[in-house]
Amino acid sequence: MDSTIRIGLVDDHILLRDALGAAIDGFVDCRVTLLASNGKELISQLQDNAPPQLLILDVNMPELGGYETARWLREHCPNIPILILTMYDSEFMMIRLLQLGVRGFLKKDIHPSELRNAIKSTMTTGYYYSGSTTVKIAKLLQHGEANVPVLNTVNLTENEIQFLRLASTEMTYKEISAEMKISPRTVDNYRDSLFVKLHVKSRVGLVLFAIENGIVVIEY
Repeated sequence: MDSTIRIGLVDDHILLRDALGAAIDGFVDCRVTLLASNGKELISQLQDNAPPQLLILDVNMPELGGYETARWLREHCPNIPILILTMYDSEFMMIRLLQLGVRGFLKKDIHPSELRNAIKSTMTTGYYYSGSTTVKIAKLLQHGEANVPVLNTVNLTENEIQFLRLASTEMTYKEISAEMKISPRTVDNYRDSLFVKLHVKSRVGLVLFAIENGIVVIEY
């Protein structure tokens, strides 16, 4: 039985796409079976060919970009895990993409050894997180982890739960304060208190806790 992992690459930068493809084809247990320059081209190829087992997707592309493509894949091919290729660590970007079922993030200057680790981690655990997304955040998405905080063991107020729901959107903290009809300082207090209670260090960590505990629902 062939154990080779079939990989799809979607990026409009031909040199980068070819370089990543060559690196992946150099791994003994991986093979690039799909190359596309944007989401529209990807969708066309998926209709005519066997789907890859893992998709590496750029965010900024012409015709159909990463967000729209991830949304289409969540609806039509939910079993294909997606790794996002990016040069940015924007919390808003990561939140939007996590809401669309993305399983991890890769820097465009990633070393081949780390690229292989990312592929293997995603295929084995379902997720991949690099140093900027911290091991602790990764644990929030691994079901059954003994030391992951769960809602019934954390004393959260109704206002903190509402804040978590709003923080899981693209709203700014200023917009959240207006929506909750509280001062920006109170919003900061909610955020800082939740960082301590949930043992996370970023807004992305708050979002992942909310996803894991059903405070916000992500449909994969």
